[in-house]
Amino acid sequence: MKRISLSLLFCASLFITSCKNEKKDNEEAEVDDQNTEMTSEMDEDMDAESSEKKEVMVTLEPKSDSNLSGEVTFTEENGEVTMEATIMGLSEGKHAIHIHQKADCSAADGTSAGGHWNPTNEPHGKWGSEEGYHKGDIGNFEVDSSGKGTITVTTDEWCIGCGDDTKDILGKAIIVHDGVDDFTSQPSGAAGTRVGCGVIEMK
Repeated sequence: MKRISLSLLFCASLFITSCKNEKKDNEEAEVDDQNTEMTSEMDEDMDAESSEKKEVMVTLEPKSDSNLSGEVTFTEENGEVTMEATIMGLSEGKHAIHIHQKADCSAADGTSAGGHWNPTNEPHGKWGSEEGYHKGDIGNFEVDSSGKGTITVTTDEWCIGCGDDTKDILGKAIIVHDGVDDFTSQPSGAAGTRVGCGVIEMK
C-alpha cells in the first residue's frame, strides 16, 4: 500500500512540475512575443521618422531696386534635402545664388542677411571642392532670354529643423546676386549686387 501511495505521490509531483514548467515556458514565450512586437513597433516608428517628408517654401523679394521675383522650395526626404528654385526678372546669362547666415531681408540691399552661411569655417569655393566650400555655396544658375532661371540641388549636407548647426538651413536666408560666382574670390566669389532675398523658415 505504501509503495502504491509513493508511486502516486511521485506521479503527482511529476505532473505538477511538468505543469509548472509548461506554464513558465508559456509565460516566457509570451514575454518574447511582446518584446518582439515592441521592437517591431519601435523600428516602424524610426523608419517613419527617417522617411518623414519636410518642406519649406521661400518667397523671394526684390532687393537693390531689381525686378526679381520667384520661389525656392526645400524638401527633405530620406536624409537628403532638395532645393528647387524658379527665379524671374533677371538679365539673360549666369547669376549666383547662395544661402546666407541670417534670416533677415530687411535691408534694401539685402546686406542684413550677413555673409555666406559657413558653419564649418571653410574657404569660399565651388560646391564639393577639395579645397573647401561654404555650406551656403550653391553656385550659379542660367537665366534665359525671358528673364527666367531655374536650379535644382540635392544634398545630404543640409537638413530642415534637425538642430545640427552645421546642417540646419532654418533661420538662414537665400540671396540671389546680379553677378556670377567665380568660385575663387574670398569670401564670396565676387558675385556682385544682392538683387533678391528670402528667409528660410517654417510657416
